[in-house]
Amino acid sequence: MDAAVIVFPGSNCDRDVAVSVEAALGRAPHMVWHRADELPKVDLIVLPGGFSYGDYLRSGAIAANSPIMAQVKAAAARGTRVLAICNGFQIAIEAGLLPGALMTNAGLKFVCRDVLLKVERNDTPFTSGYEQGAVVRFPVAHHQGNYFADDETLARIEGEGLVAFRYVDAGGNPTEAANPNGSARNIAGVYNEARNVMGLMPHPERLADPALGGTDGTAMFRSLLGRLS
Repeated sequence: MDAAVIVFPGSNCDRDVAVSVEAALGRAPHMVWHRADELPKVDLIVLPGGFSYGDYLRSGAIAANSPIMAQVKAAAARGTRVLAICNGFQIAIEAGLLPGALMTNAGLKFVCRDVLLKVERNDTPFTSGYEQGAVVRFPVAHHQGNYFADDETLARIEGEGLVAFRYVDAGGNPTEAANPNGSARNIAGVYNEARNVMGLMPHPERLADPALGGTDGTAMFRSLLGRLS
């Protein structure tokens, strides 16, 4: 069992997520620089949050073409689990690992606050530690987290159960007020077809220790531990 965190110029959550991964897996992950052309043999790859390349051009667009991403895509195709958080989600979409696009927030402002999310399914390696339909609290911090896909793609990902998390109110309802960025159908995170790649805009690693003010993110990393053990 082993894990790797990919580090891009501008990553600022790589150390935070490394702490959460180490707490769950019992060993420190490999920290892999984006220019590396080889990836250690690992069971889990994390694309962390941050502002890769300063979000120039389009968030995640430059990082998606970093040398290491060819190895990440090859590993994902072999079934290695990939967790993509915030800027990592943007990178994963730009790399073609996940469907859809992430646009500027509907309010045109950077959003930084806690949000409530509904766990859409708990039969995946990422969410098995949660109860089906549970409402959890994660922080968001982004300017381009407005999830978009055409109607055909939205119908497909809904029909195939590829929505991972949805922005909801305390009652678990996907209301407009609960949606921090205007995402289509309140979608906060999605899977690929094989469900071994998951991307989400909220940060589970920022609420994965009591010292951080909450532990709702812990179950995600423990879910991965349970499936990898």
